[in-house]
Amino acid sequence: MPKYVMLPPIDDDMRVWAARMREALPDLEVVIVEDEADAARQLADADAAYGWVPPEVLPHVERLRLLQNPYAGPFVGWYYPELAQHPVTVSNPRGIYSDHIAQHILMYMLALSRGLPYYLSAQAEGRWDRHARQHGYVDLSSSTVLINGVGGIGAEAARLCAAFGCRVIGVDPRPAYEIEGEIVDPSQLDVRLPEADFVVTTVPHTPETEFMWDAERFASMRATAYFINIGRGMTCKLDDLVAALDAGEIAGAGLDVFEIEPLPEGHPLWQMENVIITPHIAVADAANISERRFELILENARRLVDGRDFVNVVDKEKWH
Repeated sequence: MPKYVMLPPIDDDMRVWAARMREALPDLEVVIVEDEADAARQLADADAAYGWVPPEVLPHVERLRLLQNPYAGPFVGWYYPELAQHPVTVSNPRGIYSDHIAQHILMYMLALSRGLPYYLSAQAEGRWDRHARQHGYVDLSSSTVLINGVGGIGAEAARLCAAFGCRVIGVDPRPAYEIEGEIVDPSQLDVRLPEADFVVTTVPHTPETEFMWDAERFASMRATAYFINIGRGMTCKLDDLVAALDAGEIAGAGLDVFEIEPLPEGHPLWQMENVIITPHIAVADAANISERRFELILENARRLVDGRDFVNVVDKEKWH
């Protein structure tokens, strides 16, 4: 009987998932590991696991065929060279957040295009100011949106943007989705960047994307353009972003992820009127995410029992 191990930290959702997996798959042993000290022993004869396997434990894990990553963009160190070389297949939950995060992107675009942050500042001060907006109004129906990363999130964001009449330029090395717009290779990013009124980056943190958004790229954007980071904070150098905003090289930003999290108290971004900050919550409290996550876990568990290929497989060398 195959063995599936739920690794700590264990939460209430995971306990419910384990019970449902046992009911749906009676030929699968599902084990919840409460104590990290017990993880290595339980993993020794496991066929699948949900969670993270540390480098020091991996050499003792011989039967593991599936490692279910809880994160589409995990913490730094989740992937490491030994894991990349191990025969285990890693699957991640990409796709389960796409609609929620795309809506968050549109929230930023609408708010920034209409100058909402400036009017909210005036409201907080009790000031009736018809000229509070410091940057020109952007008509979405005649704007260009560059989306860096056209996976599930980027493709859904492209669909919503197209519905507003935006021209969409997608950037992706391995396009897996069709969009109402064009998709170009990342080698074309710098050439196309000056065309955009909104630059939206959804890419995960990988060796290739780390700090890809730097002073040089911000300088090549339109002074009237807005930068939106909904992917991972480590793709953007915060000091370079602050400098670009201070110098007026770009018009503003919408940020849900940051190089340093939580964003430190007193950081300059907190006081910038043309910046919208949300604390990494683009999918927080979305009621259907837990069920979507379970459905993916259960599907791969079924495939484990049946001996079929897994879904949402990750390129371990590239971390996504």
